[in-house]
Amino acid sequence: MKLTVNGDTLTLNGNTIADLVSQLELTGRRLAVEVNREIIPKSQHSDFALNEDDVVEIVHAIGGG
Repeated sequence: MKLTVNGDTLTLNGNTIADLVSQLELTGRRLAVEVNREIIPKSQHSDFALNEDDVVEIVHAIGGG
């Protein structure tokens, strides 16, 4: 399925946020994920089904000080 992820078109080999995070090799990182302008809690990433043409924004925290 085709999605827009952080402004770029991407073909997802799966259908959940967890599948997307894995495909992008971001597993284990502290992330915030927004789908169609709605923030999806991490506890729902494994169950939240994405749909064709969804717009996804992923932001990951970077420590510093």
